[in-house]
Amino acid sequence: MHICRREHRVLVQGITGKQGTFWTERMQEYGTQVVGGVNPKKAGTEHCGVPVYGSAVDAAKDGTIDATVMFIPPLGMKAAALDAVEAGAKLIVCLTEHVPVQDVMYVMAAAREAGTTIIGPNTAGTVTVGECFLGFMPAFNERIFQPGNVGVISRSGSLATLMCQNITAAGFGIKAFLGIGGDPIIGTTTRDALEALDAFEGVDAIAMVGEIGGAMEEAAAEYAATMTKPIAAFIAGGAAPAGKKMGHAGAIVMGDKGTYKSKKTALEGAGVNVLDTPSQVGDALREAFAA
Repeated sequence: MHICRREHRVLVQGITGKQGTFWTERMQEYGTQVVGGVNPKKAGTEHCGVPVYGSAVDAAKDGTIDATVMFIPPLGMKAAALDAVEAGAKLIVCLTEHVPVQDVMYVMAAAREAGTTIIGPNTAGTVTVGECFLGFMPAFNERIFQPGNVGVISRSGSLATLMCQNITAAGFGIKAFLGIGGDPIIGTTTRDALEALDAFEGVDAIAMVGEIGGAMEEAAAEYAATMTKPIAAFIAGGAAPAGKKMGHAGAIVMGDKGTYKSKKTALEGAGVNVLDTPSQVGDALREAFAA
């Protein structure tokens, strides 16, 4: 499960903090079915109109937990994620950045064993337009998200917002957004997200925001070559010199690997329309749908 739906029961880990409170209220207003929150120090109380539990495992005793979204500090992420896995959550959205790499690797191994999907760390979250969202993408802003048939994937939250805004301004709408996160090791890769959106009913085209560093876009290109749905992609960091880290921890180029050129070549070879700027996405979608 990569994509959250209206009927999914969601737990907010770290619900009582400032960010947890603000975004829980926004998620509830949008339609996300938040059934509870976690804060061991405030177990037994109520917050944002839902019960607060000592753990995700405790919350699961009152009903299935389909997904959790984590407003948790970096050093607490490992324990919180393992708690969510034990509670039976099938999707964990980890917003936190600066999580120690060994903690991420440990959690990913546990999640894989349990059949749990992790999105993040360092993600802006996910949006299923008109249904629900998890994280802090402005799903409720109608200039950014209008319902439609485009699926969007992005490593970056800010570039995702720009891409979605450009899609909406061009007169198209979005079905689902997956923010995979900008860390070197993440639970859902660009290829995983591409496969999820390819299989998702109502997505007829995909807009992808990649960036230099790593080999995720090259791996995604292999799958893109098998797809019938059109894909437009923008790769950030085209002007970055080799060896220079740009913004995200995962955006570092080593030799010929992870360069703008290698990503562009791989994607174009797979039939993907690689854009020079995100503002070209409207024209690219018009062309794709006309064809």
